[in-house]
Amino acid sequence: MHRTDIAVIGAGIAGASVAAELAAAGRRVTLLEAEDTPGYHSTGRSAALWILNYGPRDARLLSGASRGFFLSPPRGFADHALTRRRAVLMIAPPGQEQALAAMLAEGEGMRALGPAEACALVPILRPGAVAGAAVEEDAFDIDVAALHQAYLRMLRAHGGQVVTGARAEALTRRNGMWEIATPAGAFCAAVVVNAAGAWADVVAKRASVTPLGLTPMRRTALIVDGPPGHDPDAWPLVGDVAHTWYARPEARRKLMLSPADETPIEPCDVQPDELDLALAIDRVQAALDLPVARIEHRWAGLRTFTPDRSLAIGPGREEGFFWSAGQGGYGIQTAPAAAKLAAALVLGRDPGALGLAEAARLADPRRFA
Repeated sequence: MHRTDIAVIGAGIAGASVAAELAAAGRRVTLLEAEDTPGYHSTGRSAALWILNYGPRDARLLSGASRGFFLSPPRGFADHALTRRRAVLMIAPPGQEQALAAMLAEGEGMRALGPAEACALVPILRPGAVAGAAVEEDAFDIDVAALHQAYLRMLRAHGGQVVTGARAEALTRRNGMWEIATPAGAFCAAVVVNAAGAWADVVAKRASVTPLGLTPMRRTALIVDGPPGHDPDAWPLVGDVAHTWYARPEARRKLMLSPADETPIEPCDVQPDELDLALAIDRVQAALDLPVARIEHRWAGLRTFTPDRSLAIGPGREEGFFWSAGQGGYGIQTAPAAAKLAAALVLGRDPGALGLAEAARLADPRRFA
């Protein structure tokens, strides 16, 4: 029986970041990962941006609180810059003008553009596909792999350990401790943090804890060559206001496309669906003059949502059981602040001292009781 103060289940970005923060606070932390590699599922398949005007209120609060960390991480945290500026352009084709007006009214730091201005930013936009647009210039790409590895290094630097091949097969509360059975051995901890992503409800059921009602959803992406005669490297990410597609510059002369799909699916090693790949190309080509001769790479990931689509960060109703789950598509861009919030709640500290009292209230998992 391996004894530790806190066992964090799931070594994706949610688990790695909160484990690192807890270890930095002086706790003995063991990070248990079911797969052979941390971040194999959602984190390893994410192509994230930091976008303030994205997601529900709690996600936006946590994204805003994470901005400074991304732009100026602590000394020694990462080997190189974690971000690169990338504006976000949302276009409204004819028929989406009201949705565009609502986006501009609700958004922060967004600017309205006419069709000509939008086409100047992305020269392959079809003019007839743009009735209006909005640009968010204060946005940036995130180096997901560098961020994830930096948190794992931070955890180990403070004495924490990562155990792979350690799927939590049974969790039992006994004498004020959690006993966790895994193929890599048995672990005993006073506190469990459930950061198992798409499998978080599965872990809860194995602990005889009431699940939250999480829904994993498939998101599909593919890489294609950029348009002939253009260098899209400095272009913004572009998508439509109704969130039915987007295209993002990738590897200088290529584009990553997605149909922005959200298909409910059981937690699994998810693979792309051929129909979703075809939909992505069809929707993008309706707005962009982009020939697609071949698909260079294709993949799918899981984005897991709570019933109300806000996050689940904080204590459950069972003693010593905490959640860091339901990140949807916001897990990477909220990670620095979300990890600090989760760690504070595990340690019994006031989230208001971090300026995160409202986010803590909105993300409290006990709202689903």
